[in-house]
Amino acid sequence: MKFATLRFYEELNDFLPPSKRKVPFQYRFYGSPSVKDVIESCGATHTEVDLIIVNGSSVGFDYQIKDGDYISVYPEFESIDITPVQKLRPSPLRNPRFILDVHLGRLARYLRICGFDSLYRNDFSDEEIIDISVDEKRCILTRDVGILKNNKVVRGYWIRNQAPVKQLREVVGRFDLVGAVKPFSLCIECNVKLNKTEKEKVENLLPPKVKKINTEFYRCPNCKKVYWKGTHYKKMIELIRTIQHE
Repeated sequence: MKFATLRFYEELNDFLPPSKRKVPFQYRFYGSPSVKDVIESCGATHTEVDLIIVNGSSVGFDYQIKDGDYISVYPEFESIDITPVQKLRPSPLRNPRFILDVHLGRLARYLRICGFDSLYRNDFSDEEIIDISVDEKRCILTRDVGILKNNKVVRGYWIRNQAPVKQLREVVGRFDLVGAVKPFSLCIECNVKLNKTEKEKVENLLPPKVKKINTEFYRCPNCKKVYWKGTHYKKMIELIRTIQHE
């Protein structure tokens, strides 16, 4: 039997039982497991780990732990450039693109309203989500920790909250997206860029009241849905402003 000491930092503690959060704890093991396997056996996912320090030196996921190692595990750094030390994944996505699992349909709509490219389908399989994430360099957003432990996954984040509005706040905060919000630039249904259109071209599709009050309209080139700045728009703008000023 061998022993190593582990310490997880910041939001990585969300994956741990209360007794192991924010404190060093002993990890018992046999053989020479990789530090990635050790981290995931504790409950965390490799997609949310950005830096691993063993006995004062940065290591990669393939490092095989030894008896007596002191291992510090850090989450993604958004505001500090740690590239000279060691990154365990590609550089942060400053123009993030997401793919969401079956549990996050409402969040996908909210993200699209904020202007963030977010793929969602309620019949995506886990394998499809992973393959699309890798091929299109999209970050997986999920409520299922298991999918993030797949070795093929490069980018992923486990959504902690259950309420869609809180989930939106969580994602915007976690990925430092406050300054990147572009309200109502994407179709909520199709996730494609909206085109500004003349009122005359969509007049026959508008409710009488909207036709009288509104002068600015947008249309999805895919599903042809027409958008205007109505009551729903104003409520979402208020929500976005609240998030931006938190």
